Amino acid sequence: MDTLRIQGGAVLAGGIRVPGDKSISHRSILLGALGEGATRVTGFLDGRDCLATVGIMQSLGVGVERHSAVDLTVHGVGLHGLRSPDGPLDCRNSGTTIRLLSGLMAGQRFASKLTGSPQLCTRPMDRVVAPLRKMGASISGADGGGTAPLLVRPAARPLQGVRYAMPVASAQVKSCVLLAGLYADSATTVIEPGPTRDHTECMLRGMGVRVVTEGRRITLEPPQRLKGTNVAIPGDPSSAAFLMVAACIVPGSRMRIVDVGLNPTRTGLMDALLQMGADIRVENRREAAGEAVGDLLVGYAPLRGAEFGGDLIVRMIDELPLLALACSQAEGPSRIRDAQELKVKESNRILDTERQLARLGAVVQGTEDGFAIDGGSRLHGACVDSCDDHRLAMLLAVAGLAARGETVVAGAQVTDDSFPGFAETLKTLGGAAERGPADA
Repeated sequence: MDTLRIQGGAVLAGGIRVPGDKSISHRSILLGALGEGATRVTGFLDGRDCLATVGIMQSLGVGVERHSAVDLTVHGVGLHGLRSPDGPLDCRNSGTTIRLLSGLMAGQRFASKLTGSPQLCTRPMDRVVAPLRKMGASISGADGGGTAPLLVRPAARPLQGVRYAMPVASAQVKSCVLLAGLYADSATTVIEPGPTRDHTECMLRGMGVRVVTEGRRITLEPPQRLKGTNVAIPGDPSSAAFLMVAACIVPGSRMRIVDVGLNPTRTGLMDALLQMGADIRVENRREAAGEAVGDLLVGYAPLRGAEFGGDLIVRMIDELPLLALACSQAEGPSRIRDAQELKVKESNRILDTERQLARLGAVVQGTEDGFAIDGGSRLHGACVDSCDDHRLAMLLAVAGLAARGETVVAGAQVTDDSFPGFAETLKTLGGAAERGPADA
């Protein structure tokens, strides 16, 4: 087990590019595998979660040629070209992999077993099992389908197109149903209760699939084929968020984060920080492979407490603990609502954020659906635990940058799930960060 040692007080400055977008990286492999011809991917996230997706598609007969850690070619086998695997499909600790893969495997002519880490096998899967069964899929799992491992058998007849109203806004559930819809006998419509990231729809359109979005209604017409394409993956806004908040709360800091994805379904944290008075500017706006991209200029500025809820929450669900940290450094109280989904991430991010930030002196109280935060907390160094959650580990490191004294984050190896080289990035920006074994 690794630790990450942070010495607080160092000013952060300079320019940096964060690793490629995790969501788009997963989808580039899954959809590239179904294409006819090659899909060339640049800017791929070489993190453990995305590598789980690569390994699974290779076990299904898809050629993935690595040119470098971040550039690769997926040699697509077509919609019906996947082959039966020799054993279970190991999703490791990736919720995105298992939920999207369940929709893809529901349309195959062979059986598959989807499993993963003990932690992954506690996360809720009924949210994808239920709509897949409505489509006629034969899928079962532990606890009546509520958790993995999931066993997917060939359906007795082709999947049926459905109209599915999601009870909870989730890009993973939406993507699962749309992927199954590729194999359906008629159109599939998903109705969202709130806006979620739309990378799946964007990529499917780029591969020639008819996907129509009308408000919160997304309809996919089952295609005859998908065309191989080129995917240029921008920097992950969820990874950039850690650096952005660090610059906002460490006095004297100023940095440029280049080539960041600015898909409006992903910019909720930036909008929230701007509402609090943050110094954030976007330059060099452009479009790459159907995705909005730009450079972020972020500097330290006093923040004001505020209240957040509704659709904005869905647009920054992974970044909400970071927002809670920023609120703890603001003037005045803050409240974050409508965030129950945080309880079923890699950890219970409401409970664990409260407990771990409390060790550092932050007054962040977990509620039934989010956080109540007292502003003006004075942070001090302490020993904290990642709780095997990559985003919590990086959150605690950012808090350590703004604290007095040394902060030691135990279980820091999980940062490799989504942000390989996180400690080195902090050092490049001037942060006093050292990662090493626990007994070092």
